[in-house]
Amino acid sequence: MENFGDASVITLDGLQCLLDALTERGFEVVGPRVRDEAIVYDQLSCIDDLPAGWTDEQDGGHYRLKPRADDALFGYAVGPYSWKRFLHPPRVSLWHATLDEDQLRFVAAEDKPPRYAFLGVRACELAAIGIQDRVLMGDQYPDPHYKSRRERAFLVALNCSEAGGTCFCDSMNTGPEVGSGYDLVLTELLADDHHLFLIRAGSEEGAEILAGLPREEATETHHAAATAVVERTRNNMGRKMPQVAIPALLLDNLEHPRWDDVAERCLSCANCTMVCPTCFCTTMEDTSDLEGVTAESSRRWDSCFNADFSYIHGGSLRQSTRSRYRQWMTHKLATWVDQFGMSGCVGCGRCISWCPVGIDITEEVSAIQGDTLPGEET
Repeated sequence: MENFGDASVITLDGLQCLLDALTERGFEVVGPRVRDEAIVYDQLSCIDDLPAGWTDEQDGGHYRLKPRADDALFGYAVGPYSWKRFLHPPRVSLWHATLDEDQLRFVAAEDKPPRYAFLGVRACELAAIGIQDRVLMGDQYPDPHYKSRRERAFLVALNCSEAGGTCFCDSMNTGPEVGSGYDLVLTELLADDHHLFLIRAGSEEGAEILAGLPREEATETHHAAATAVVERTRNNMGRKMPQVAIPALLLDNLEHPRWDDVAERCLSCANCTMVCPTCFCTTMEDTSDLEGVTAESSRRWDSCFNADFSYIHGGSLRQSTRSRYRQWMTHKLATWVDQFGMSGCVGCGRCISWCPVGIDITEEVSAIQGDTLPGEET
């Protein structure tokens, strides 16, 4: 990657100047904030909107906000939202039709999204955006709705300072340290006498914005502190994916009894696919008014856990929960590699935390492998 300059250090005031600079350039700044007892991504106007002093406690089927002992702005893991919500929206209107006397008129729906600037994009989330880029823009027929949002987005990445109880990005080689694909990257540095951010540019536009911020040159002490933040996070992962040839493992065990075990627990609620930052499946939905004068066609998120998702003439191809869970997991971790040359999982752990019954994708792989899980008696 091209070298865009050495790292600098900014204060809280400098972070506010960054938000102001992005707003002045016409971006709608989106980042973490507390709402509905969770940390979600929403529009930001100032750094006071950020979740200062809050962290999240996560485990299988468990998510709770907890106060921190410090005022860290990014001292949490990941919440139920991902950046997919903004780049690949849950619902997009495609066209409208109106009946005017005897004439039927079709009009393409306007899709004019704002130019987004995302603040606080974790390494695993950058990897997820890269996967969606490959899926939705990498072939001959890119998705125009995703493309229009993605190509204009500005990404302020973040080296993780907090590993959640369900995080396993280190196992997937997607974090916790940011590698590439960002415009600016931050590392939050906290001490008794200061609250600083190590910041580095990763694009020309990022370098231009950084040049206009009040900043100081980073010292070896700052770099050492940033390295320590990442290493501490790496050593505190809540989960670990078995380091085996997972595609072959799953595809060679399509009749493993573990699929029956997980089917007894799975509710087919689709929570895992809704919170997943890489799942991209959609369906079409047509609606009309009671008088039959207006109609609309839209695209909305769908899930392979829905019984109708695999419906063809004569019925659904996957009528059992067993077959639907197996389809999701083998696609995510195995056949996705054949399709797109990469795994469909980035180790963010959302599917574990937001599963109502706490089904754990790392536990399922480990069970099929036949290993004893950490903490279990032999």
